Amino acid sequence: MTTLNGRILVVDDDADVLQAARLYLKQHLAEVHTESNPDKIPSLLANTDYDVILLDMNFERDVSSGQEGLDWLERILQIDPSAVVVMITAFGDVELAVRAIKDGATDFVLKPWQNEKLLATISAGINLRRSRTQVASLKSREKQLSADLGHQFHDFIGVSPGIREVFAMVERVARTDANILLLGESGTGKELVAREIHRQSPRSDEVFMTVDMGALTDTLFESELFGHKKGSFTDAREDRAGRFEMASGGTLFLDEIGNLPTPLQAKLLSALETRTVTRIGSNTPIPIDVRLISATNMPVHQMVADDRFRQDLLYRINTVEIKIPPLRERVEDIPLLVDHFLILYCRKYNKPRKRVTSSAVTRLEKYHWPGNVRELQHVIERSVIMTDSDSLGSGDFLLAAPAAKKEGLVFDNYNLNDVEKAVIQKTLGKHSGNVSQAARELGLTRTSLYRRMQKHGL
Repeated sequence: MTTLNGRILVVDDDADVLQAARLYLKQHLAEVHTESNPDKIPSLLANTDYDVILLDMNFERDVSSGQEGLDWLERILQIDPSAVVVMITAFGDVELAVRAIKDGATDFVLKPWQNEKLLATISAGINLRRSRTQVASLKSREKQLSADLGHQFHDFIGVSPGIREVFAMVERVARTDANILLLGESGTGKELVAREIHRQSPRSDEVFMTVDMGALTDTLFESELFGHKKGSFTDAREDRAGRFEMASGGTLFLDEIGNLPTPLQAKLLSALETRTVTRIGSNTPIPIDVRLISATNMPVHQMVADDRFRQDLLYRINTVEIKIPPLRERVEDIPLLVDHFLILYCRKYNKPRKRVTSSAVTRLEKYHWPGNVRELQHVIERSVIMTDSDSLGSGDFLLAAPAAKKEGLVFDNYNLNDVEKAVIQKTLGKHSGNVSQAARELGLTRTSLYRRMQKHGL
């Protein structure tokens, strides 16, 4: 005999019903509580977490209409919105049962009940309660993680005129639902700006979802963005929602949108214009409600002129355009960023607080930073890890050599690590920090190039 690991409350003013329920259910359930007085329900719920509540629809005050049971159903759901309530009625009133389910009941049973059916109903209720609990826990975790992540990205630091203009633009557009296009070199902080717009928007309690458009192949594009039905292609083993569906109600951040091939641009435009998506293998359009933020480090306006980017798609995604300046144009922000990253990584690696000498700050300010803030962040992190001293001098920061002359690279030595670093540095400089283009020229994937950049502190 199987015992269900659940806690059940049976509320009925008929002593015989309570006795029958107790005798049968205690054979199959871990705990069975019974109560004849519905007025005690609030105190019972305050002290005990029940998986399923079996609730009579008719008590002494109102023998046949079921209104008292409906009133207590409403009260229970006010106390615990995720409660699983199964109504008990002796009259088989389908209309009343349907009303109870519309009001929030999970199911109903008729008395005298069939034991097997009653147990099956309770078992389904226990599973439903656990699912609701898991969902609530996941939502709570997601909200906390989003808050923690939002705090991390909220530290978008700067006092330079260019960054102050970005701050002002964010404040002006965040409260609207306007589509935003973020322009800037790789590593300037486009995702930070996107997250800050989301944080200040009315959608801040909803999901913020990022899609790397440059990493989507033609075959993955529709499945990833629009979803698919089970069996619609070889690897479609289950129904799957796309990113547009999952982000509905929140913000969808399309990163590296300039890398999207022209045929896929048309599909994206269609979804944005109709505000619907259709899963692969389905003919049913699904309405979507997303705040769209796009970003690119490519010259998208020139790409329109060269017929490499659709002008109508550009109009659709850039109701407002925000340009994020490269780090070399906001030199006055470098000391603030250095201090911020020092605090961050000293805490992360459990190191004592470090300071940077004035000569080191001067060196950092004179560097050209092809990788922008991301490169500065990696440089500071490496220095914190590799230096035991509480004071960081010029020699503690590993910076790339100045860009090689046009006639080619000249090496002081032929150490493979140094050669690799110089080649990566030159290629990044050639493409203004665009990692995707640099990776393509080097014959690497973006992930492999990022790994090598991290290895060399770039």
